[in-house]
Amino acid sequence: MNADLRLRPVLDDDLPLFFAHQQDVEANWMAAFGPVDPADRAAFDAHWRRVRADAAVVPRTVVVGGEVVGHVVAFPAGDRTEVSYWIDPRRWGRGYATGALVALLGEVSRRPVHARAAKDNRASLAVLRKCGFVVTGEDRGYAHGRGAEVEEWVLELSGPGPVTGLTRAGTTLAG
Repeated sequence: MNADLRLRPVLDDDLPLFFAHQQDVEANWMAAFGPVDPADRAAFDAHWRRVRADAAVVPRTVVVGGEVVGHVVAFPAGDRTEVSYWIDPRRWGRGYATGALVALLGEVSRRPVHARAAKDNRASLAVLRKCGFVVTGEDRGYAHGRGAEVEEWVLELSGPGPVTGLTRAGTTLAG
């Protein structure tokens, strides 16, 4: 796992970077269930005002080597806690999503924690599995990032999650 990765509260200066990350067409397709219009800055700003004002939400900026590489969030969804993350597509494949989620799960004590991933988003599914999530169901819904209905996996983490460090059950977490 990247030893230089850290989480911190979201700052105003992070938002333009998050907005820029959100403009990537491939990232929106992969995420599937993103914003209605990724280019709508007013909607983006309103979303982040709500997220940052809600004490039940845990939003964190992912920083590596002093650079903002994305964000990770734990939030209430009905009576559940769900997690979500968005990493700058230029930095995919370096273990940052896994490292960020491991760190966030260390902050969020409530269990179970839930997540969702489009069924064909193998990278996100791999991140979630490395962090201890297991598939517990399926769903489908309209995905703005694809302009179509998309099948998704519903996942759950019941236990403590991965041990912060190099391994969990003998599997390397860097990924």
